[in-house]
Amino acid sequence: MSAVAVYSYTQSVVYVADNILKSLKDIIRHSGLDPSKLVGDWEVLLRGISTWIESRHLEAVKLEIYDPRTDALITRWDVAISYSWDISAGTFWTDTEQLKYAIRKAGLMPSQASYRVVASYKQGRPDVTGWSSCTLRSTAGMVQQSLGTTIEHNGLGANTTYWRKL
Repeated sequence: MSAVAVYSYTQSVVYVADNILKSLKDIIRHSGLDPSKLVGDWEVLLRGISTWIESRHLEAVKLEIYDPRTDALITRWDVAISYSWDISAGTFWTDTEQLKYAIRKAGLMPSQASYRVVASYKQGRPDVTGWSSCTLRSTAGMVQQSLGTTIEHNGLGANTTYWRKL
């Protein structure tokens, strides 16, 4: 018996969008925070991320972890999208071990910390119900650490970085 597998750009979009959210959930959970807010917003987040990857408007998904008393950023995780989709690439993977290592290195977050998911995108993106505009918290006094590519599906992928205090 022989089998044939056909991958479409839409399948790649779904794989990458879903694994971005799974990665954010791992970051939240392994940082000592409660992922229930993310899980409760999963459908809206997935719909926005998928829509904007499909239309190639999404630049990055950012997880801001901040102190709700001062509104100051504690750390931020950025997942930047790479649009080099190629059906002949034939690879798909998510590097969860690299993420776990970086989360351990970043350390546990204070128990009072809160978080939110923010998307950055190109102009002309389609509107998605449940998403609204906002301003990112300042990264002044922080340095960015790159993990490289952490999600890949036929060339459509995501590169992850995190911000830490100097």
